[in-house]
Amino acid sequence: MSIRLNVIEIVVADMAAALAFYRRLGLEFPEGSENEPHLDIELAGGIRLAFDTEDTIRSFKPEWKAVAGAGRMAIAFQCDSPGGVDAKFQEMMDAGYHGEMKPFDAFWGQRYAVVHDPDGNGIDLYATMN
Repeated sequence: MSIRLNVIEIVVADMAAALAFYRRLGLEFPEGSENEPHLDIELAGGIRLAFDTEDTIRSFKPEWKAVAGAGRMAIAFQCDSPGGVDAKFQEMMDAGYHGEMKPFDAFWGQRYAVVHDPDGNGIDLYATMN
């Protein structure tokens, strides 16, 4: 038997707010997805990214509660250049999202920044420095 990771799921408080954030990062969703309790899309390489509302989770696990605080998972988006990290970070700030870490030159050789999605998940922006 073999097993492989093929779905990353994000539980969201507000589907429309979450999809607006991820659209700004470049992901595409079918029109009307904002009104759905569950959504999943296929990303490059066959990985699926799924979104479920809190109410959807409670529909089969009534005792479920959102965890206070953030930092339990992260999704990373590769930018085409170090300047692209700065530009995307500023775009997200201008759109009203929270920046956890401003862009900086990381010791591991990347331009790196972190923004929060509407549910407080850390979303990494990075590019390899040349």
